[in-house]
Amino acid sequence: MLFGLDGVEVGLIIVFLCLFTGILSGFPVAFAIGGSAVISFGIIASLDSAGILVHQAVDTGSAAYNALIAQGLHPDAISVFRYPELPRYDTPLFPQGWEIAMDRNISFIVNRMNERVLAGQSIETLLAVLMFVLMGITLERSKIANDLLTTMARVFGPLPGGLAVSVVVVGAFLAASTGIVGATVVTMGLLSLPTMLRNKYSPELATGVIAASGTLGQIIPPSIVIVLLGTLAGDLYSAAQEDRAQLAGCSDALTYLGEAAVVSVGTLFQAAILPGILLAVLYGLYAFGFAVLNPSKAPPVVIEGSTGPTKSRGHLLTWYLGAPVAIIGGFFLASAVGLVGSQDLTISSYSDSAQSADLRTNVTPQCKAAMIELHGQEKWDRAVAQQKEIDASGGAVATYKLSDEQIAQARLDKIAAAAPISSAIMLGFALLALVLSTARGVVPTADPRPLLIGAGGIVLGLLVDALFIAPDATHGTAFILLLIPLAITLWACRYAVGLLGQSELLRVVFPPLVLIVAVLGSILGGITNPTPAAALGAGGALMLAAYRKLREEERSGKIVIWATFAIVIMILAGTNFDLRINRTDVPFEDWVAFFVAQGTYHFAMFGILYSCWVLLRSGVLGPVVRETAKVTSMVFTILIGSQLLNLVVISFGGEHYIQQFLRSFDNEFKVFLVVMMVLFVLGFVLDFLEIIYIVIPIVGPVIYGGTFDPKWVTIMIAVNLQTSFLTPPFGFALFYLRGVAPKEVTTMHIYRGVVPFVLIQVLGLAILWFFPGIVTIVPSLLPHG
Repeated sequence: MLFGLDGVEVGLIIVFLCLFTGILSGFPVAFAIGGSAVISFGIIASLDSAGILVHQAVDTGSAAYNALIAQGLHPDAISVFRYPELPRYDTPLFPQGWEIAMDRNISFIVNRMNERVLAGQSIETLLAVLMFVLMGITLERSKIANDLLTTMARVFGPLPGGLAVSVVVVGAFLAASTGIVGATVVTMGLLSLPTMLRNKYSPELATGVIAASGTLGQIIPPSIVIVLLGTLAGDLYSAAQEDRAQLAGCSDALTYLGEAAVVSVGTLFQAAILPGILLAVLYGLYAFGFAVLNPSKAPPVVIEGSTGPTKSRGHLLTWYLGAPVAIIGGFFLASAVGLVGSQDLTISSYSDSAQSADLRTNVTPQCKAAMIELHGQEKWDRAVAQQKEIDASGGAVATYKLSDEQIAQARLDKIAAAAPISSAIMLGFALLALVLSTARGVVPTADPRPLLIGAGGIVLGLLVDALFIAPDATHGTAFILLLIPLAITLWACRYAVGLLGQSELLRVVFPPLVLIVAVLGSILGGITNPTPAAALGAGGALMLAAYRKLREEERSGKIVIWATFAIVIMILAGTNFDLRINRTDVPFEDWVAFFVAQGTYHFAMFGILYSCWVLLRSGVLGPVVRETAKVTSMVFTILIGSQLLNLVVISFGGEHYIQQFLRSFDNEFKVFLVVMMVLFVLGFVLDFLEIIYIVIPIVGPVIYGGTFDPKWVTIMIAVNLQTSFLTPPFGFALFYLRGVAPKEVTTMHIYRGVVPFVLIQVLGLAILWFFPGIVTIVPSLLPHG
């Protein structure tokens, strides 16, 4: 044994040293990882062939080993870490020779590249990375951060530490609209750091808050980290739970868990919302508290300019707090009392009267004992009783086809039970009411009559829906009946938009906010998965950037605006009408909707192409496309290189060795704590991409194979990885900021400034550790994405 270490341990050290040498060599990281894999495999193969590396494997033919098997232990649960007294024997790292291992690695890497990079189920999700990168870089080049920082500084500047708080707010906003850490840190460093230093802010606070706020894009959706983690987590969780079920003696994970072992990127986006907001709030509170305790290092600053007409406190409370609360509260109150609700009349052709049992009960005694231990005796007894009722009522057939009479009666029952007002119509009018009330709050001196007329249109529309639109009315009939109230309301909203434009805050925030709501709303609401939403965001970002460029040139942006409306109309037509015209009987209204959708689709495409032409002739599109290609290529090249490095670790048993060590802990909390500490330390020297693609596949089968909620595990890892951008000496955010910081700001200023925010990250992790409901509550309330 070399240095008294097992051959597998020496092999892991060699891989580790080659990886860090490659990263620190100055070569591009994407190629350094693949190169370190090749070099480390060559070194390990040479040492193994020379007989220097020896692995001490457990003797599976020994009496002690067979005695453990006879006790009912699974072979995977037996390791040298749990049972160090077991007899062992010396064996090469590559029992069949390094040539066979290399041939197996090459075959595996080709298949894995086909699954992960070229084809397979995960490639569609990975395409979201490309489009989110395009969306983020386009918005960054459209100078949205400049306007946001200026406006937020006017709002928060007069507060203690107001400039630092404004940086946190803008960082969170950019995280939800771009998610590109480098672009966010560089942009805020260029724009806000000189202003903060000029106003006598502490260099440590200024640099720390900029670096930390820029990394919020790692956790606040749409986050590239979550997209990449999600594609891995789904596979790891499914495979790990299948192994867990087999270890418990059950046939599959569905039987053992009572539910499918699935976790999606959309669900992870839902889970990341509150943790991202939590971190932003903690950053802002620290900046405010620092300013209160050290007023000379973060003084209040009044930025020249105005965010709108002057308003009294009573006016602000009435229209910015009272009116929105009344509108939103009225919506939920009407839903609670049954006045507003779903009018969906969809009837399944099959019965749902005979439900399956909560758990499968036809299992082996070993699986039964494991399921009782997992779910409890009460749930098992309830499942047994349910299965007996199912058997007594007809056996295993859970459903049967309904007759036409039964379907008609079920439809009548739904009509009778439907709420008077459709929740979709109520929601639409509530949003329009918020526009009218906000406009009144922005300009208190404006003529209120058009706004009152709009409010009357909203009331009229709700009355028409309640009195004249039956739940079984067609979309065409509903549209015709609501045409007049809707026209009145939209006329008033056009007047309201003019008033809203007088507020610089709304004028700056509203366009990107609409884009964020469109992208995240479609994902969080379960309407679509991240890839189409990312495409919508990329197209919207191109149109927004083109509109801003046209306004800078003092040219009309009507084509872009009308194309935006065309996209909205197209989506409404697609979601409210059946556009399948190849049916036997197509109603007239569906034909109209089809042609409307076709027309708006082509006009929307024209608008996007026109936006691309505007950005191309102004010199914006070229750099955006090149930067997008560079970032995306880096991500996918690292993916390929890390897969190769993982295969090297697998080839000599390193992955199995690490997993056995982690499983030797009796408490899965200890296992997860060890993994989190290792990830935190690795974050000092490795980028999040290397950690995701090299470390997570190795430890994933262990941390995803326990009782922890996979959403909580993934978000905890994502928050931990966020620290890799902040931790000295190799935190990428620190390098980005160092590159744009003035000469008077030293590297030690940046390092000292970021330490409190690293501690805040640790505090955030602790809060999520002890209160996992912060992660799981949103996915439990929203449809699964």
